This record gives sequence, C-alpha cells and structure tokens, in this order.
Amino acid sequence: MLTRRSLIAGAAAGPSVAAVAQAALAAPREPLPVLPAKAEFAPMALTYLDAGATHPLPLGAKASLEAYLGEKTQDGSARPLRVSAQEREMIAAFGTLVGAAPDELCVIQSTTMGENLALLALGLPEAGGRIVTDALHFFGSFYTYGEMGRAGMDVVTLPMEADGRIDMAKMAEAIDDNTKLVAISHVSTVNGFEHDLRAVCDLAHAHGAYVFADIIHGAGTTPIDLRKAGVDFAASASYKWLMGDFGLAFLYVRREVQEKLRRPWWGYHQLAKFQTHVYPHDAPGETVADYEASDDAAGLFAMGAAPWTGVVQLNWSLTWLNRVGVEAIQAWRQPMADAIQTELRGRGYAPLTPQGSRTPLVAFSLKDARAKLAEPMSQASIRLGLSTHRFRVSLAVFNDMNDVDKLLSVLPPTPPA
Repeated sequence: MLTRRSLIAGAAAGPSVAAVAQAALAAPREPLPVLPAKAEFAPMALTYLDAGATHPLPLGAKASLEAYLGEKTQDGSARPLRVSAQEREMIAAFGTLVGAAPDELCVIQSTTMGENLALLALGLPEAGGRIVTDALHFFGSFYTYGEMGRAGMDVVTLPMEADGRIDMAKMAEAIDDNTKLVAISHVSTVNGFEHDLRAVCDLAHAHGAYVFADIIHGAGTTPIDLRKAGVDFAASASYKWLMGDFGLAFLYVRREVQEKLRRPWWGYHQLAKFQTHVYPHDAPGETVADYEASDDAAGLFAMGAAPWTGVVQLNWSLTWLNRVGVEAIQAWRQPMADAIQTELRGRGYAPLTPQGSRTPLVAFSLKDARAKLAEPMSQASIRLGLSTHRFRVSLAVFNDMNDVDKLLSVLPPTPPA
C-alpha cells in the first residue's frame, strides 16, 4: 500500500518515481464481488438449492476452461496459459482458504482417497488400536471403518444426539491411549453440524492420536484454519463449494506430522531430484537413476498429474472465493438459513440441523421424503437434496431470500403424512 510519506519520498527521488506512485493510487481497483453473486453464474432454469451435492460452475471458471481448450486444440485462439504455474497458484489459494501452507498440501483425486491415504500412512489397520468416528461423518466412510473393524481394529462410532450434534463428552470418553485416529467431517453432509476442530484435536492429541477431517462441506463455506486448529490430515474434493469439478481434490498433512509417516505409494510427481544413468550422454552411475523425494506433503502422497481442465477452473474459483471472503459468504446466507429453520420448525417439520448452525446445509427428517417431495419440487422447478427419509437445503453464493420464499411456498404447510 502506498502512503502519503512514500509519495513525498518518491517526489524527492525524481519526477518519474512520483508519477508512477500517483498512477498506482489513481488506478481503478477491481470491485469486490457482490452477493448474491448471480452475475457470476449463467441464468439457471430452476431454483438451485443443491450446491451441497454439486456446485454450478461459475462463468469465470468456464471462460478459463474454454481458454485452456483453445490452447489444447492448438487453434491459435489462446495464448500459452502456463498451467503448471496455475497449479501452484491454485494450491496456494486453497491454502489461504483453509489455513495451510503449500508444503502441507498436494493434489489428489477425491476426499475418500485422502482419507485412505492417511490410514495407509499411519500403518492402519496393521498397527491395530482404536479409531473413533461418528454417525455424522460421511456415510461413505462407514464402509471404510467397517473394514477397519473387520481387520481387527476397535472402531467406535459415536451417535448423533437428538439435537443433531455429536456429544463432545462422549467423544472424550471414547478416546483413550490406544486410539490411533479420530476421523470426522468438519461439517456433516447429513445435517450441516460443525465440529469444533480445535476441541477435537485437543482431545485426540492428549492421548497421542491423530485427527483426520473431511472438510468438503467446510472449505469455502465456513472459516477454517487447519494449522491453528491442529488438524493432522484433511481432505476436500472441489466439485462442491470450491466450485470446481470432479477428479481434483486436496490432501492436507500437517508439517510436524509428515516425518512420522510412511510413504503409502511411489509416484514420479513425488520427486524433487531425478537423474537417469541409462541413456545416451547420461552421466555414469551405479543405478539406473538417482532420485530424491521432495520434503513435503507432495513428496509423501503425490501420484499422477493433476487434471489440467480442473486446475484452470479451480484456480479461478478459489481466487474468487478468497476475494469475497468466507466470513462474508457466511454472513450473507445466515438469514436465509435462519428463515428456513424458523418456518419449518414452526410447521412441525423434524429438524436434523442444530439450531443456530452457521453452515450452508439445513436438513429435516421426513419419512419417505423423496417419494413425497420429488414431484412437487419438480413441478415448481426447484432442486434440493432429497434422500429416502430426509431433505436438505444447500445455500450457495447465488441464492437469495426469493429462493427461500419459493421453497417455503411449495413445501406443504404441515409435514405430509
């Protein structure tokens, strides 16, 4: 930032310096994005309240993808995009969003892959011991930890309480000195319940256990500082609130933990140094190649190349999210979430989401929800999350109170029998 003092100093140094300084102050700055961010997205043919399943692609990300495709086809329509540099920028931008350093991050395929890599790096299930998880973790991980149990580990799954929360007193009782890992979702896909990451990490670390956090519903929606909280492992795909696409995800590994882990696999993208000794003009050597893995998360976990179509999209989206700020996004949507909670609780719908929740997901229990609500939602051109016995509203940066009012007008005035 230029100050009056720096301008005076610039003027003393010479007219050219002062002119440059004055021009910098006078240059127009790009305005901050406005919420609701409807202009950032194509006009939608329906009221979209299901970003927690998959988020629509912003127009800026679409333009980035189209520029990449132009370069990829060599049609001369696009200048070189330096996608490798964009990948580094993308990783740094995700780190800014979730409170992580670039050397603590690497690109992987999916959140589930990240969770499995953490297990392998800890030597589980072979090392034995206890795993503590809960019923509000991603339900796909029930399979993972069911198999950990079948392999001989002691797996404890804490129940969801009647108010939609996980009881921290029960977690404290479950974590003992034999616990190797506490695995949770930072924000639950089931009902939007948000764990206090610092509190979970304090409980786990007091017994020498590690913490894995699935942050797919927290990254980009809720303030997160992984380092400050003490999280050991975290993973997030990008097709939900990061406004990217399938096939690109991030794995976070706290720097202080990395040297204690075993490398779960080997891939060329882990290497910091590589020199062959078998081809013409190679320097002689005693092996076919000399190599050295990089001393960071990528050196432990990287495997194949990142999908560059995803990189160029996501680099735009993450930059946009950081410009808006998660706190601003959270503050914008809170009145909408509160309105849904207040109105539907008043109508007698059974809430799953805790009162006062500040996450983008609002869920209710309803027997045969999909069978009862699918047709009226379709007729009204509303898309929300419908499961067998629950429905879930996802509030995104393009939603506004008009969308909420339309949903409330279509939902039956009392829970359908």
